[in-house]
Formats: sequence, C-alpha cells, structure tokens
Amino acid sequence: MKNDKYILLIILQFIVITGILIIDINGHAIGSLKGALLILLFFVTFILLIKRLHFRTRLKHTAVAIRRVSNGNLKTRLLAKDDFLFDEIIFSVNELIEQLEKIQIQSIKSQVARKSLLSSISHDIRTPLTSIIGYIDALRDDIATSEAEKQEYLRILSKKAGNLKELIEEIFDMAKLDADEMPLKEEPLDLAEVARESLIEFLPELKNEHVELHISIPEKNCYVIADRLSLIRIIHNIIKNALEYGKDGKMLGIQIIEKANEYQLLIWDQGPGIPKEDLEFVFERMYRSDQSRSPFSSGSGLGLAIAKALVEKNKGDIWVESVPWVKTTCGFSIPRHNQSN
Repeated sequence: MKNDKYILLIILQFIVITGILIIDINGHAIGSLKGALLILLFFVTFILLIKRLHFRTRLKHTAVAIRRVSNGNLKTRLLAKDDFLFDEIIFSVNELIEQLEKIQIQSIKSQVARKSLLSSISHDIRTPLTSIIGYIDALRDDIATSEAEKQEYLRILSKKAGNLKELIEEIFDMAKLDADEMPLKEEPLDLAEVARESLIEFLPELKNEHVELHISIPEKNCYVIADRLSLIRIIHNIIKNALEYGKDGKMLGIQIIEKANEYQLLIWDQGPGIPKEDLEFVFERMYRSDQSRSPFSSGSGLGLAIAKALVEKNKGDIWVESVPWVKTTCGFSIPRHNQSN
C-alpha cells in the first residue's frame, strides 16, 4: 500500500475531513487549526485532481500505443513510470506484445519456409516426371534401336518412377507428422536387434558400391522405449543419407553407445561431409548443400527432416557432426527402458 500514492492521499483526505468534523461536533473549533485543516484538505484535493488528470493522460497514451500494436507495429513498447499498479499493467502488456512479435516472426519464417518447400517440391517432382515422359515418348516412337536399349530405357523409367513415388510418400509422411496424424505405439524394443535388421536391407548396395561396413553393436540387449516402425524409419533414413552422400569414402559405420538414461546410435561415413556453415540446416526440409549433393542425386531432401521429427516424437535427440573426408556422423538418442518397471 505504501507504493500507491492515490490510496495515501485518499487516507490523508479522509483524516482531514474527520478532523474538521470532530472539531465542529465538539464545538471547540479553533480558527487557526480549522483553517490549517481546510488548506490541507484543499491541497490534498488539488493533488488528487492533478494525479487524476495525469492518469487520464497516461491512459490515452497507452490506448494510442495499443492501437499502434493492433495495426501491426509490434516494435511498440509502453513506458513504465512510478505508478506501482499501473506499471504492473504496463509490464504485462509489454510481455504480450513481445509474445505477439515472436509469433509474427515465426509466422514470417514459416511462410518463407513453406514457399521454399513448395518451390523445391515442384522442382523435384517436375524433373523426374519430365524425364519419365521423355523416355516414354522415346519408347513409343521406337527411338531405341535394339532390345537391349529398350530394356535400359525401361530400367531407367522404373528407377525414376520409384524415386518419384518415394518422394511423394515422404511428402505425405511429413504432412502427417506436421498434423500429428502419425500414431506411435511405444513399447520396449531391443535397439541392437532393430539396427541389425535395418542393416540387412542395405547389404546388397554396400557390396555393389564396394563400401566397407564397420559395426560396433553390443551383443547384449539394448532395451529402449520407442515405436518400432519409427525406429526402423529413422535408421533407414540416416543410413540411406550416409550412402547417398558419403559412399565415395568407401566406409560406413554403425555404433551403439550406452548412457545412463539412454542409448545412442551413431551412423558415420568418410565421404565429402558437410561444410561447417551448413550443419545447422541439415535437418531442414529439402536441405541441399552443393558440396555434398551432386545434380544426379536421387535424394528428396526430406529424409533427415522426417528422421528428426520421429526422433523427437520418441522423446529423443538427433545431431550431426562432420569433418569432410575424415568422418561425418549422424547420431540420435532414445530413452532406455527400465526393466524393473
């Protein structure tokens, strides 16, 4: 209460009026004392009037500032002075404006990212589709001069159609993740077993590309709490990315590390890697680095973005480290399963 000048002045005014009434009632009015009280009452009333006018002025300025905010000027901030109660409101309004500014900035970033994503998706769909149409036209017009050439055209068509189908599926998966429409069934899983199963699919490609495989997976069970399909998809996407952009290093490694509350799975290669300035963008949608991707790459640019979203949905973390042509590692963590529960 000591910080509220209005209350103090009203109390003082009440005391003065009470004193004057007591003097009149008792009939012992002393002229000089009564006069002093009347002067004090006038002074207090005058101060209250000035304070009231000042308050109205501040209120008008505040209303003008809030109107500027409502018109889109989120750089506006209200100034606090020496009014305890009014300043509390000012602080709350400023916090609200800051939150609105953050939302606006995030909205602008989202719009830019959406436009960039749509542009990238349009390019990535149009390019293979144009190529597919070209090969179909070539087959229809009998441009191929031999049966072997026709079979080669069909092989290329099949590969490009498969890549296009995979891109469209990844776009739908990303949309379902954004809309939180991809249900997860958390259960105790052996991360070591899931990692070995996931590797089997890539063994033919590793052999064809002459990529040496280094495995460091514990023989014991590594129980985690996660959704099985999500875990398989995460590992698949990371291995695929490592092979797509790191196969020139002729080395692929997979390692599981045990921590107090989690298991970490690391997948690494010795390819061209990722420049330091691009590391923070690796998990963004449709990310491309000219140094790490060739124009003939079949990657969609959504694999690691999907992996990141799935890792986070399974309460884990994901990261990447890279020293070009030495070691590029993409790792993620998943909470351990406490078997005593």
